[in-house]
Amino acid sequence: MDMSEWTTQARRGILEYCVLLLIGGKPCYGYELVTLLNQWEPLAITEGTLYPLLRRLVKDKHLESFWQESESGPPRKYYSLTTSGQQLLHTMSYEWNKIAGAVNQIELSRGEEH
Repeated sequence: MDMSEWTTQARRGILEYCVLLLIGGKPCYGYELVTLLNQWEPLAITEGTLYPLLRRLVKDKHLESFWQESESGPPRKYYSLTTSGQQLLHTMSYEWNKIAGAVNQIELSRGEEH
């Protein structure tokens, strides 16, 4: 089995959730999100992957964007959660916790068998 394909599919499924979690903590600009996600090697992302995701979330009205002056260069486009985005994040958190809990239970029960 090609683990890189499996890993890619798993990451694709949780990337949107991770972006919403980060923006839910405080408004962020695109490159900041790339930098934050790159702190965790399994979640490392390129701008070419991130910006289409941000555009889709804005189009779907889960994010809103605004420009803010930067102390170290040109203005930056920040993203924040809308009410719809907050609801989506809440739902994703609930579903993620159910999934992660089930996987953890399987791992624990498998460990007891061996």
